[in-house]
Amino acid sequence: MTMPDQLASVRYLVDDVQAAVDFYTTHLGFTLRTSAAPAFADVTRGPLRLLLSGPASSGARATPAGTGPGRNRIHLIVDDLNAEIDRLRGAGLTFHSDMVSGPGGHQILLTDPAGNLIELFEPAH
Repeated sequence: MTMPDQLASVRYLVDDVQAAVDFYTTHLGFTLRTSAAPAFADVTRGPLRLLLSGPASSGARATPAGTGPGRNRIHLIVDDLNAEIDRLRGAGLTFHSDMVSGPGGHQILLTDPAGNLIELFEPAH
């Protein structure tokens, strides 16, 4: 198992820890690392450790009231963005944006069950 100090960790505040775990493991290729649901769980994908903190977690309690999801997001690279969009739409997920193309590639925004943003990105070839 990879040690926590070898991972880049990002904390997302979520309303429902189990719903977040199910979302990330079912749809985005994350693996459950530990679970103390309903307070906390963490999932990993490569060197990314996503800390999913429910309302009762110490991470959520340390966050001032009124602080909600913003424009920051995790960035996941995919091989075929169109195929990912089709797969996720087929699973009943909706997107927060249309696909945007730029010189570096194509991207689209998705939200998790708590409204946290995820950017799916296909680099230009």
